[in-house]
Amino acid sequence: GPSNSEGAGKVSLLKKVPALKDGDFTLAECTAILLYLSRKYNTPDHWYPSDIQKRARVDEYLSWHHANIRANAPKTMWIKVLIPLFTGQPLPSEKLQEVMEGLSTSLKQFEERFLQDKAFIIGSEISLADLVAIVELMQPVGVGCDIFEDRPRLMEWRRRVEDAVGKELFFQAHEMILNIKELSNIQIDPQLKEHLAPVLMK
Repeated sequence: GPSNSEGAGKVSLLKKVPALKDGDFTLAECTAILLYLSRKYNTPDHWYPSDIQKRARVDEYLSWHHANIRANAPKTMWIKVLIPLFTGQPLPSEKLQEVMEGLSTSLKQFEERFLQDKAFIIGSEISLADLVAIVELMQPVGVGCDIFEDRPRLMEWRRRVEDAVGKELFFQAHEMILNIKELSNIQIDPQLKEHLAPVLMK
């Protein structure tokens, strides 16, 4: 149901998604959830390595990610699809241009600082850092902003992530994001629109 409902508040005090409920234990924030799941299910070491320096590299990327890739990539989806859906009006193209410029700076740093000449962010094997990055970077793709075009190093990294995860699972996981434009055809509850439109316009 809605993330601001009373039931959602019992899962996440912040009433935000994602949230995890595991028996009586609840947890918010995607990075914390991923780390919890990797520890609970004793996932293969490459996801969150036991080697202290490799693990620190995953942590380094996850710390950088929030203020850079996450600060820009999802905004493309909000600007092009979600805000117009709830407000009934498109945003000025300058808004998207501003976000794309910020994202371009972050992608340059991502390639130069994290990818360098490695197969994956922390080396020769995929890790949670790559998963967190790719999910965010597929959002602009879903709204028609192909950020991988003209960035061969980034494109090769994406292909390696797809192969490591498995193409079928990769596209299944991103199905909603890649078809996000279809949301423009759905009918939104007028009360929800009235409630959310002013918040989104801010």
